[in-house]
Amino acid sequence: MVFETDVHPGFMTDWQQPLVVALTQAKGTSIVHETVYENRFGFINPLKQMGADIVVLRDCIGNVSCRFYGKSFGHSAIINGPTALRADNFQVPDLRGGFSHVIAALAAKGTSEVSGVEVIARGYENFEQKLKDLGATFEVLERKASEAPKPDAKIDVPTPETVEVQD
Repeated sequence: MVFETDVHPGFMTDWQQPLVVALTQAKGTSIVHETVYENRFGFINPLKQMGADIVVLRDCIGNVSCRFYGKSFGHSAIINGPTALRADNFQVPDLRGGFSHVIAALAAKGTSEVSGVEVIARGYENFEQKLKDLGATFEVLERKASEAPKPDAKIDVPTPETVEVQD
């Protein structure tokens, strides 16, 4: 499978992360070219730690005009599958990356411990019940109150995790 993210009406960049997790279980080589958001592959390292065979490149692999051409952002990924994912422990980095990590944890062999899921629960309505309805087996070990900022609060934006990029 080869796909490129794009602005509307193209393939939404928000869908890219969960699809990458699914592609780790698909037979063959898949290519993803991210053309919208420069740090969208920041969620890849935990997947690689779980056993995913993913390489992130600086090169544009695709046909969509890319604003990252010639810059140092890793914005193309090659995913080889299927790969058996192993359980791991990790912290939810953000809404979409964290959701993708939970999907990977559910597909992995063994028990994963995921911290910071309140970020996901805040972004997806009835998140836990929807997982249960799909047959997911999980246990909430600790429930923290949502830390949603007040409208006048200072918001700290975390620096995205550095992803190993091959030239």
